[in-house]
Amino acid sequence: MTKITKEILEDIIIISNFATKFNFKTMSNITFTMVKPEAVEAKNAGAILNRIENAGFRIVALKKVHLSASRAAEFYAVHKERPFYQELIDYMSSGPIMAAILEKENAVSDFRKLIGATNPENAEPGTIRADFAESMAKNAVHGSDSDENAQIEADFHFSVDERF
Repeated sequence: MTKITKEILEDIIIISNFATKFNFKTMSNITFTMVKPEAVEAKNAGAILNRIENAGFRIVALKKVHLSASRAAEFYAVHKERPFYQELIDYMSSGPIMAAILEKENAVSDFRKLIGATNPENAEPGTIRADFAESMAKNAVHGSDSDENAQIEADFHFSVDERF
């Protein structure tokens, strides 16, 4: 058994206080979303965010931003070799988005259920995409697909000072 020295205990307290001060959460408790340009333009952002909150998610960070083409390209770099990449960049930089970090136990999986299938024709009735998406390409919202990507995407859009 490891002996806990006074120094180790002091280090634990410092780390705990730092995490509390900056509101760090475990990765499984957050996800990242964007209300996409067509949903913002159609004035559906408020209804979508209301639905998210009513599903038990806490909004940790939220901002409206117009992504530049270079910023959108950086965010979607993982798709660079895909045939739809340039169309995706053009679309995501075509108007403002609402970016948000959401918190809830099992945030990624619960949010994926809430938004529904990528293709709104396959989305369950009552999901965000079933109710607000125009097409598979213009499907109203982005949702992180893993805990790791949720953290990466949240960090891409928000500094620690923007999270509450």
